Amino acid sequence: MVESPDIKFEQISPSEFFYKNRDIAGFSSPSRSLYMSIRELVENALDAAEVGRILPEVYVQLTLEKDAGEESDVKIYKLRVEDDGIGVAGDYIPKAFATVLYGSKYGYRQSRGTFGLGGTMALLYGQITTNRPATVISSTGGKEIHKYQLMIDVIENKPRIISHEVLDNRNKWRGTIIEFYLEADYTGSRAKIIEYFRNTAIVNPHATITFEDSRGRLYHFPRVIEKVPEPPRESKPHPVGVDVETMSRLLAATKASNLIGFLTSAFQKVGEKTARDILELAKIPYDLNPRRLTHEQVTELVEAIKKYGKFRAPDPTPLSPIGEEFLESGIRQMLKPDFLYVVQRPPASYSGYPFVVEAAVAYGGDIPPSDSIHLFRFANKIPLLYDERADVVWKVVTERIDWTTYKVPKVAPLAVITSICSPKIPYKTVGKEAIADRPEIERELTTAIRECARHLKLYLSRIEKREAAAKRLSIYAKYLPKIAEFAAKAAEKPQPPDVMPLLKKIGVTKEMVDKAREEEQAATELL
Repeated sequence: MVESPDIKFEQISPSEFFYKNRDIAGFSSPSRSLYMSIRELVENALDAAEVGRILPEVYVQLTLEKDAGEESDVKIYKLRVEDDGIGVAGDYIPKAFATVLYGSKYGYRQSRGTFGLGGTMALLYGQITTNRPATVISSTGGKEIHKYQLMIDVIENKPRIISHEVLDNRNKWRGTIIEFYLEADYTGSRAKIIEYFRNTAIVNPHATITFEDSRGRLYHFPRVIEKVPEPPRESKPHPVGVDVETMSRLLAATKASNLIGFLTSAFQKVGEKTARDILELAKIPYDLNPRRLTHEQVTELVEAIKKYGKFRAPDPTPLSPIGEEFLESGIRQMLKPDFLYVVQRPPASYSGYPFVVEAAVAYGGDIPPSDSIHLFRFANKIPLLYDERADVVWKVVTERIDWTTYKVPKVAPLAVITSICSPKIPYKTVGKEAIADRPEIERELTTAIRECARHLKLYLSRIEKREAAAKRLSIYAKYLPKIAEFAAKAAEKPQPPDVMPLLKKIGVTKEMVDKAREEEQAATELL
């Protein structure tokens, strides 16, 4: 007789899951974890300012602990991030910063964060590696400032409050300060961290970002636009892409008394006629109470929505693209290109989610010449610095675009900047570094980059013509005075004729003639 195996079933909390599997959230090594911690907290700071239509002031300070060992690159650091955003109400601070998958970013609108995970995950990583509490100080601008020392109860996924102080806010300060300790390798992550700040400044030209590193070096990225972008607005979901589970939740929460009222109130772009057409297709009565639908009827309703092909495009109000003015200002500030063309595509959709693609092509200036294109990728205003070759943008830039047809030389100072914004970016991983190649997104990216490339071709053609003309003129400047000189000698004239009036007619200046003589004299001396 074979004994049955001893199998134990148990449930773990989200905190414990990410404690055991922090690699999938991007916290895979001491160097990558430091980069992710800075990135997640800076993004939260920028979101907090954007929601309140505040010009962001973000200060990041990294301090090396003096008692850390000096032999290894992995040391204990203190990370401090300050912002001037809307702040967090005192009662919400513990859950907002010490509960995994708790946050304000689950609505149907664009936000930098996606899972309500990043900032809390940074504090969790710090707790795992140093066993020290995090300090969170915040105020919404009222009479009180709340200061908490927090740790995360990994088993229960809830905050453990070490201390709580309520301070008098005499100066009406508003914002949030987060300070915690973590094990990190700054030597290995420094290049990526600085690159992250530079790229963040490109798509947030309205923000002032300052980073003080552990060696006392200050990196300052001042704002170049004194305007705040329009924040995204909460919207209803689009019916396309809604599954049975989502539909069941919406039905359970609705206050509508019939299905016509439910469909028109729960979804965007659904009027009464569209609702009737869908219900006829599903063969469900109009006046049925939404909360009394059977499982089979819910399934039939979702299937009818999938078959109905007359929905209007999703509403773009949940989106907040960078904008051509902001993107152009940021690129000019950081790359200082000789040529720049920016395009913003009209809103499109995939699986019922609206999205907007923005693209730019920059040439020359501070862009170093290279045999590969300098690629800057952004998603919901977040720089994507890892997994470049796994991203749909890489596929479009290297496979869909033939740059030789646009007169781009093999080695060129060329940069391509792309931005995708959507309430739901189709990331390939929880680490949010590469975007999946959805056909709709790939098509919009290809169209946008090709439009930029066509304008680059015109620019390069003008340069090519100008260089050819300059070359021809330099030949005239060099040889026409000599022809005049030899002709005068042959005719036994005391002085050669003045050829400058003739040279001026074809665009040759006296400076060009003098330069040609100097070059010839220098060549003669070398011989």
